[in-house]
Amino acid sequence: MRSRFYSKILALGMAVPPKVLTNFDLEKMVETSDEWITERTGIKERHLLEKEEVISTYAVKAAKEAIERANLSPHDINLIIAATLTPDYLMPSLSILVQKEIQAEKAGAFDLSATCSGFLYALVVADQFVRNNPDWKVLVIGAEALSRKTNWEDRSTCVLFGDGAGAAIVSSSEEESGILDFILGADGSNWHLLTLKGGGSTYFPFDERLPKEEYYIKMQGREVFKIAVRMMEKIALELLRRNGLSSKDLALLIPHQANLRIIEYLRERLELPKEKVFVNIHKYGNTSAASIPIALYEAAKEGLLKRGDYLLMVSFGGGFTFAGVLMRW
Repeated sequence: MRSRFYSKILALGMAVPPKVLTNFDLEKMVETSDEWITERTGIKERHLLEKEEVISTYAVKAAKEAIERANLSPHDINLIIAATLTPDYLMPSLSILVQKEIQAEKAGAFDLSATCSGFLYALVVADQFVRNNPDWKVLVIGAEALSRKTNWEDRSTCVLFGDGAGAAIVSSSEEESGILDFILGADGSNWHLLTLKGGGSTYFPFDERLPKEEYYIKMQGREVFKIAVRMMEKIALELLRRNGLSSKDLALLIPHQANLRIIEYLRERLELPKEKVFVNIHKYGNTSAASIPIALYEAAKEGLLKRGDYLLMVSFGGGFTFAGVLMRW
């Protein structure tokens, strides 16, 4: 039986490293050009960690901002879920480091790994906790340091990725608003098209069996593109159909910021005007699990979402994972 409670986003936070790497900087590093990168990806620049920095620093900053904007104390947080592919360490988890730094002493904490779909997966998990525990406040974080997993000699992938973090406070609502519906899915049959093999328990660090290139992200771009556009379109249309909506009812679509061509394809398939699809990939590149919370933060800050608006967020990621969340703001 459906709970009478809905879960809503109380507040958002975001943080990115100050260091910016532009396409013109990349021209000096690999055989590429600003024109080539912009035409194929829509990316103009990305934010990167400095050598001595760690991503937990920015996860903490985003978390603190979200808590402050929600007019809460860290002691009010019951659970922390951190979606990440690139935590500071394998142990302790990123969520534990955040819990320590913000002093959320009453909160449980765990990490979730669903690649670029991670934030939406974590948001749905938070939704389930809040529906069953209406007094809870859940801190959901998407944070990535993909620059640490990027082969800066591979021009096909090094132009894509950036670092950053976004956070949301999820709490209950008795109004028919917040998260209305969701889809979580996966397709393991094509896992080999987008990989990061080195560093796990099969090919552990410094394993001589594995070429050093396998310790970085490897992608078969054309095949990934085909899967991404197909799955995001399918998710979006299914969520609208089963909730009796059409794309015309949406105030805003926030897709995962992976490639402008993918975003444009999805916009055209849903027959949405450009002003109803939020895009910030030109500023940040692909920040994986941080992509959607950063975009959501900026969309809300720009006043693009009003009370009662329908918002659709869709994502895909390596694995492959895919996710969609339909909300009423």
